[in-house]
Order: sequence, then C-alpha cells, then structure tokens
Amino acid sequence: MARNDDRRRLIADAGLAVLAREGARGLTHRAVDDAAGVPTGTTSNYFRSRDALIAGLVTRIGERLMPTEADLSRRAAQPPSRALFADYVRDIVRRLGEHPDVTLALFELRLEGARRPEVAAMLAEWQQAGFAADIEFNRAAGLPGDAREIALFHYAIDGLMLDRLTTPIDPGTTTDEVIDDLVAGLLPEG
Repeated sequence: MARNDDRRRLIADAGLAVLAREGARGLTHRAVDDAAGVPTGTTSNYFRSRDALIAGLVTRIGERLMPTEADLSRRAAQPPSRALFADYVRDIVRRLGEHPDVTLALFELRLEGARRPEVAAMLAEWQQAGFAADIEFNRAAGLPGDAREIALFHYAIDGLMLDRLTTPIDPGTTTDEVIDDLVAGLLPEG
C-alpha cells in the first residue's frame, strides 16, 4: 500500500480522538480505522504495533500543539516583560484549549506512561525536547524565567488544562485571570 503523509496524519488524528474519548484501553487499530473512516487494516499498515501507534500519536501531538513561526517571531520582536511571558503562556493554553482531543489524549498517554515504562520513555523524550525549546525561546527572547520557573509553569498549565477540560474547580474565574495570577505569583519582579 502506498503510504502518504496526509493519510498518516488523518489516522493519527483519529487515534488521538479515540484516545481522548475511550482512554488507552479503547485505543485499538480497529477503533482508529473506524474513527478515521478508512478500511479495516489501514491503521496497522501505517503503525504496525500498538507501540508504533502510540509513538505516532506522540509525534502528532507535538505537530498539533507546536507554536507557529509567526507567533514566535512576533514575540521575539517585542521587548522582554512579564506581560510578554503571560502572552506566551496564554498562547500555550490557547493551543491546548483549541485542541481538546489532543490535550486529553496527551493526559491519557501520561496516565498510560505511569503504567507502562515504554510509553513513559516515549513521552519523556518528547517532553524534554519541548521543555528545552521553551527554555531556549525564553533565553533568546530575553523573557523572564529560568528552567525552574519554566518547569513550574508547565506544572501549572497541566493542572489548569486538566481542570478546564474536565470538571473546573472555579468555573467563574476566567482562564486569563488564572494565567495573570500564575505569572504574578511565579515570576519575580524585574
């Protein structure tokens, strides 16, 4: 069968939707075939094993959640400030919120990683690359926050998104208000 990138992305996106909807136990090649609307066996042609499928989903999560070059360039052209960092955090939260299936699938994979070391290893490599990119962007853009503060923001964003995509603790508080309070509380003045 001829493989093409568009079909691979279609299948991976369907896999993310299945994972978000059904959890890790519901992620099967057949369920992904059905969700993608492709003939039975198509998913296994692209992703031969469950581990290969999960690896493909991790890669696709990265593609779907990556900031655009335009967003990065726009921020790089602005003077460093806490407000600029808050804008960067808002952009991360926006991307996570615009793709709830992708974000929920990521949470499902993290839970699966707690039970399966091979999944944890796939996620760890991907997360470390993203974390390093965030640190590098902050340094290059002159934004406040060192590696420790970036890590704290990742912890906070994960919690915020889990809250917003499931059962919010305080639905009356806007996400922007939470982000402003996080930036004020976690970044030092100056």
